[in-house]
Formats: sequence, structure tokens, C-alpha cells
Amino acid sequence: MTIKVVRGNPTPEELAAALAVVRARAAAAATEPPGAPTPRDSWSDPSRIAAHRLPAPGPTTWSRTYWPT
Repeated sequence: MTIKVVRGNPTPEELAAALAVVRARAAAAATEPPGAPTPRDSWSDPSRIAAHRLPAPGPTTWSRTYWPT
């Protein structure tokens, strides 16, 4: 693996910190089996909206159809 500094003049401590982050990420990626599903962020999970009951039919139901109360 080769790391090249393209811009700037980092100190040896800054390079060591950056290398430590890159190595930690590479080690974490190597321990996961290939094709392992990645966890979803909770904000993108559609079940958080669908988990609530739908509002009862009525004249103001249109205003509450998307966001649960």
C-alpha cells in the first residue's frame, strides 16, 4: 500500500495519525465477510414510519397521512 501526500506539508505526527486511521479502516473491512450486509441508518429505514398506526378516517386525515403523530 502506498500513500502519497499530494498537497501540503504534514508533520510526521499528522502522517502517523492519518496512517493509523487508514490501517484501522482496512483492518475492520478485512474482518467482515464478503457480501455482508451493511447496517441501515435509522433515518432511512422505512419501517420507522410504517410502524405507527394510520390515522382514523375523518375530515382532517389528509393532514396526518405522512408523518405519524
